[in-house]
Amino acid sequence: MSVIVNGLTKIYGKQKALDGISFEVKPGEILGFLGPNGAGKSTTMKILTGYLPQTGGSASVCGFDVNTQSMEARNKIGYLPELNPLYTDMYIKEYLLFSAGLQGLNGKIAEEAVESMISKTGLTLERNKQIGQLSKGYKQRVGLAAAMLHNPEVLILDEPTSGLDPNQVIEIRNLIKEIGKNKTVIFSTHIMQEVEAMCTRVIIVNKGKIVADDAIENLQKKSDKEYIITIELKEEISSNLFASLKGLVQTEQNGKLYRLKTKSDIREELALLAQQNNWLILSMKVEENSLEEVFQLLTK
Repeated sequence: MSVIVNGLTKIYGKQKALDGISFEVKPGEILGFLGPNGAGKSTTMKILTGYLPQTGGSASVCGFDVNTQSMEARNKIGYLPELNPLYTDMYIKEYLLFSAGLQGLNGKIAEEAVESMISKTGLTLERNKQIGQLSKGYKQRVGLAAAMLHNPEVLILDEPTSGLDPNQVIEIRNLIKEIGKNKTVIFSTHIMQEVEAMCTRVIIVNKGKIVADDAIENLQKKSDKEYIITIELKEEISSNLFASLKGLVQTEQNGKLYRLKTKSDIREELALLAQQNNWLILSMKVEENSLEEVFQLLTK
C-alpha cells in the first residue's frame, strides 16, 4: 500500500476534527476524498504531508511513518495545497528550478525535470512570464508542476482544478488520469463531475468520520434514495394505468415516455403489467443516483 491510515484522530481544543478514521490506498488508484467544509479533509491531507501532527492513530506513506519518519515520507509525496502558495515575483522557470533544488534535484537533472513539467502542464507559452502576471488557472498549473518535479510516488491534490476554464480542466484531468496509472493520487474537490471523470474510488468524510468508502458505481447503487425507472412505450397510455404497481410513489409522463418514482426496483412487475395489457416496451432502465445526490444523502 502507498498510503495507510489507521485510527487517525486530530483534536483542536475541544473540537474533534478527525475521529479515528482508517483507510488504505494502493498504487494506481485515484482516490476522490470528499466531504463538506469542516469534515476533516484538509486536516487529513496536512497530517499525511507532515504539516500537522496527529493527536492519535498512525499514518504512513510508502512504508514511512509520517510522524517518526517525516522527511522520508515527504520525499515520496507531491502536494498541491488548496491555496497554492507561490512566489509571485519569480518567473515560472526560475520558480520551478528553485523548487527542484528544494527537492534535491540539481544541474541537468533539474533542467530536464523542469522542461518536462512545463510541457506536461501546458506552461510552454507562458514559461518566461512572472508568476504574478498569470491567471489563476495558470498559477494552478505552476503549483501542479512543482508538486510533480521530483517524480513522487504519491500525489496529494487539494482542489487542483480550482479556477481553471473548461478546456484547462480537461487538460489537467487527462494529466492526472495519466499520472494515476502508476502513482497513488488522493484528490480533494467539491466538483462532483471531476470525481466521476477521474476517480476510481471515493471516500466521503463527515464530521471527522468516514461515512462511505467504495467505487463510485457501488455508492450510486447502495444509495437508499427512491428508484427512478424510465419506460418508453410504442403507444401512449394513461399514466393512471401504472397505479396498481406496488411501491409506486409518483408518475411523470412526456408523450410515450414515462418516469416512475418507486420505493424499489419494480422492472419485473412493470414488464409483467405491460405483457398483461399488450403494451410494447421500446426501452426501460433504472436511473442511477448521481454522486451529488449520494453525497447529500450521506452528509446532510
